[in-house]
Amino acid sequence: MGARLSPLVKTKKINLSTLSNKIVAFDANNLLYQFLALIRIPNGTLFKDHTGRITSHLLGASLRITRLMADYNVRPIMVFDGAPNILKMKALEERKKQRTKAFKEWKEAIEEGDLKKAFSKAVVSATLSKELIEDAVSMFKLMGIPIILAQEDAEAQASYICERNDVWAVATQDYDALLYGAPRIVRYVTIHGTEFLPSKMMIKPLVPELICLEETLRFLELSREQLIDVAILSGTDFNRGVPMIGPKKAYNLIKKYECIEKIPDNKIREKIGNFKEIRQLFLQPKVTSEYSIAFKKPEIDELTKFFRQRDFSEKNIDKIVERLTKFYNYIEGPTLKKWF
Repeated sequence: MGARLSPLVKTKKINLSTLSNKIVAFDANNLLYQFLALIRIPNGTLFKDHTGRITSHLLGASLRITRLMADYNVRPIMVFDGAPNILKMKALEERKKQRTKAFKEWKEAIEEGDLKKAFSKAVVSATLSKELIEDAVSMFKLMGIPIILAQEDAEAQASYICERNDVWAVATQDYDALLYGAPRIVRYVTIHGTEFLPSKMMIKPLVPELICLEETLRFLELSREQLIDVAILSGTDFNRGVPMIGPKKAYNLIKKYECIEKIPDNKIREKIGNFKEIRQLFLQPKVTSEYSIAFKKPEIDELTKFFRQRDFSEKNIDKIVERLTKFYNYIEGPTLKKWF
């Protein structure tokens, strides 16, 4: 879910060519969830191999990422979530309950023969287990793509890497990376992407967009700390936010009173709770400086074996291998040219 900042942020529609020759840090968990939600058969069932292993996330991620690499020279690194901060556990538990409920409703819809409803419920029920993540990590490593395991939040780690100028942008659907200080985030990094909206039972086409932190802050006339306070008031992964206060109302409060401490209504602060601790989580997140963004040559034989064990078609295997070969022939070994 992340911070609710959509009505406030300044976005710019871009072409994928904007990302050519740039290193982009992907929020890997976020990416994999997208494919678990959408790569399904019409009744909402996930793709699986002959042993019952789920492969939807592997199929979607491998085809999209290699297409970005081969055709647009995007240089992806994958950042995975570490152990969640204790303040995030409540949000994760709520999501788990929602997915359990959606899974039950999905099975009921299948029994009723309502495939449209079944698919919408299946999308909401997507769960990224430890086993699915381990499978994805193995695949990306065999593809030669750098892997970074965050200490806590992947977006915090990716933002830190971006602040250090080791990557050009953070690729994520959420806005949390802005709060963590990422200079740039890119959303909807896809070729012909769509997003399924379960509440509206419709599919929306997606266009890549760029959000620059500095431009957004200048546009809103806020500091980063104030933007964090806006997010806290309207709700983040670490707190529910204040009832009846959405992003726009939160923005107006911070513009008027400068920070949460100065808001005269004590009831608002009481409903937020430990806002100072949450603010510090965004300003000083737990990250590691021990990481590598060096690309390696893909292990084609092992990768092909990996895909065949998971019942990938030979056509898709050949396509992925061809794209990887094209990409790695283009870059100069593990030492990449800078993007400026």
